[in-house]
Amino acid sequence: MSDNRKLLALLQRPLEPTFYPKDDGKTVVDLPENFLTERYRPIGTSIQNRFGNDADTRIPVRSVTPPSISFAEAVPRRGGFSLFNQKHRQIAGDLINLFMNQPDVDTLMSVAAYSRDRLNPILFQYALSVAIQHRPDTKDLNIPSFLELFPDSFVDPSVFPKLREEGAVVQAENRMTIDIPMNYTASDREDEQRLAYFREDIGVNLHHWHWHLVYPGEGPNNVVNKDRRGELFYYMHQQLIARYNVERFCNRLARVRPLTNLREPLAEGYFPKIIRSLNNRAFPPRPQNTVLRDINRVDDQVIFTVSDLERSEARIAESIDGGYLVAPGGNRIPLDERTGIDMLGNIMEPSALSINSQFYGNYHGNLHNIIAYSHDPDNRFLEGYGVVGEFQTAMRDPTFYRLHAQVDNMFHRYKRTLQPYNANQLNYNGVQIQSLGVQLNRANAPANVLLTYWQRSQVDLATGLDFGPQGNVFASFTHLQHAPFTFRLTVNNTGAARRGTCRIFIGPKVDERNTALTMDEQRLLMVELDKFTVNLNPGVNNIVRRSEQSSVTIPYERTFRQVALSNINEPSTEMFRFCNCGWPHHLLVPKGTPEGMQFDLFAMISNYADDTVNQEFDENVNCNDSHSFCGLRDQLYPDRRPMGYPFDRRMPTTVRSLGDFIRGNTNMATSNVQIRFTNTVIART
Repeated sequence: MSDNRKLLALLQRPLEPTFYPKDDGKTVVDLPENFLTERYRPIGTSIQNRFGNDADTRIPVRSVTPPSISFAEAVPRRGGFSLFNQKHRQIAGDLINLFMNQPDVDTLMSVAAYSRDRLNPILFQYALSVAIQHRPDTKDLNIPSFLELFPDSFVDPSVFPKLREEGAVVQAENRMTIDIPMNYTASDREDEQRLAYFREDIGVNLHHWHWHLVYPGEGPNNVVNKDRRGELFYYMHQQLIARYNVERFCNRLARVRPLTNLREPLAEGYFPKIIRSLNNRAFPPRPQNTVLRDINRVDDQVIFTVSDLERSEARIAESIDGGYLVAPGGNRIPLDERTGIDMLGNIMEPSALSINSQFYGNYHGNLHNIIAYSHDPDNRFLEGYGVVGEFQTAMRDPTFYRLHAQVDNMFHRYKRTLQPYNANQLNYNGVQIQSLGVQLNRANAPANVLLTYWQRSQVDLATGLDFGPQGNVFASFTHLQHAPFTFRLTVNNTGAARRGTCRIFIGPKVDERNTALTMDEQRLLMVELDKFTVNLNPGVNNIVRRSEQSSVTIPYERTFRQVALSNINEPSTEMFRFCNCGWPHHLLVPKGTPEGMQFDLFAMISNYADDTVNQEFDENVNCNDSHSFCGLRDQLYPDRRPMGYPFDRRMPTTVRSLGDFIRGNTNMATSNVQIRFTNTVIART
C-alpha cells in the first residue's frame, strides 16, 4: 500500500497492539522486530506468524531509528489525557511537531507505528489526527470519528457487554441492534435532566472534540495560528451558550447561571455513568453542593488556588475595562474593535497565542480544572478528573455551561465597550427584503411552523470494542431531530446587479416564565441558522435556501460516518476534507414545545463589498459548508464582519425591540415562527 491511507491502520481499535489484525482481520501491519514493545519482543516471531496468515493486505513498516518520545511517555499510557492540563497540552504540541516534521508519509508511518503502543492512546490519536489534518501530503485523508475509537466517552457502558455478547455469539448477518437508553444519568426528580438530550447528545460532544482538533492550543505555529482563531473560540462557545439557554426555555427552565462566585457551592451534581476503557475506571461523579477548593494535584502538575483563578479573571476584566492588554515587559496593546476579540480569545482559552500567559494565566482551562478535580482536589483518593476535564465529555455536565456562561460574560464585557453599529454599518441602500418565511418541505405545510421530534438512529461501534468481535456491531440511540424546511425571501433590488450576504438567525420572544425578553436579552440569545452569498439582479429576486444547506451544520452522515480500511484503495475524494467540524444538523433548530413555542426569525442582507475578504470559495466543495463555526481550511474566515454581527454589540438606547432594530433598515426583515415538538420516536430510514 503506497499511499497515505496506510496511516488509517494506526487509527483503529486504539488499545489493540499495532501488529494485531485490523479491518476484520483483512489487514496486518508488519512491524520491524525492534518496534515491538518489551512485552512482545521476546515472542515477536510467533506473534507475527500467528496474526499475519489470513490477511488480504499487508502494510510493511520501514525500520527507522526509533524517535525520542520519552517526553510524551510522561502522560501515563493507561491514565487520563486532558488538554486542559498545561503539561499535557505542551506534550501534545511537541508530539504534533514530531509528526509534522517527518519528511514523508513512509517515515511518518514508521515514527507513528513505533510510538503508538508506547503512548497514551488518546494523546496519540489526538496528535496524529492533528498532524494528518495539517500536513500537505495527508490532509485529504479521512480520519475516523472519535466515536469509532472511544465509544466509552459517549454512550452508556452498560451496552458494551451486550454488544460483545452479540458479536461473539451471533454471526454478523444475524446480529441485533442494541439500544442505548435515553436519560440514563438521572431521574426526572433532577430538573437538569430535562436537558440531557442536549448535553449528552453524541453529535454535540463529537463537535466539541473536533473543533478543538481543528483549533489545537499548542503545536507548530502554522497549525495553531489560524485566521481569527481566538474570535472563533469566543463565537463558537457563545453560540453554544445561546443554544443551550434557548433549549432551557423550551423546557421551562431559567437561563444558566454564570459561575460568578467560585466560593459558592456548586448546586448542580452530576453522575456521568461512563467509563474510561483505558483503565476501566469510571469517570468520578460530583455530588450536589460541592465546594470548589484549591487544586494541588502534584503528580498531574495541576496546582493553583481559587485566589489564582480569581486574580486571572480580575486582570482580564481590568484589561477589558482599560481597553488594552498588558504584554511582557509592560507594553500596552490596545483592544481595538477589529482584533481585540481575537486577542482576548487567545488569552482566555488560553492557547500558545496568548499575548502574556504569565500575567493572565490559564483562565478558561483552570475553570475546567477546578470543577474537574473538585471531588478530589489533592489526589487523596487517587481519583482522576471528572467529565469536565476532557473535550469529548465536558459538555455532558451542567456546570460546563455555567463556566462557559461566565467566560461568555467576559467577552460581552469587552463587546459592551464598543460603539453600537451605525446606520452605514447596518444598512444596504437599495436592497429591500419584502417578505421572509419558512416552510416544511412537504405539500400543504402551513407557513412558518417548524416541527421537531425524536429520531432513533444507528451507529456501528465495532471499531471501538478493542479485543472484541469482528464485523459490525450496531447500537441505536435516540436524539432530537427536525423536519426539513426551506427559507424563502423576496428581495427587491432598486439598483444595478450586486452581491450580498444573507444572514439568518432565530431567537426566542419570551423566557421560561413567558415574560417578554428585552432587546439586549434577545440579541444574546440569537442563534445563527445560516449565512450565504446572494446575487441580486435588478428588480425582484426570489431566494430559496434549504435547511440542509446551513453554513453552521454538518449532516448526520459526516458526524457519524465510518472509515473502514476495506475502502483503503478507493480514490481520494474531496468530500471528506476538514469534514468532521460543524454543529450536528439534527440540532439546527431548538426543540420548541408541544403547544408550539414562538420565535422571531430574522434575516438581513449585508453589503458584500463590506463582507468580503477578497477570496472566493465554493460552499459545495471541501466541506466549506460549515464555515460559520469552523472557518475554511487554509483560508481566511470568509466574512470580514465581526462574528455574530449584527447582534454582537449593544444596541442604541432608542432600540427597545427587534421591530425598532429593523425599522429604517430595509435590508432586514423578521417573521413570527412557531416550533412544535412532537413526543414521538421515528426510526431513521
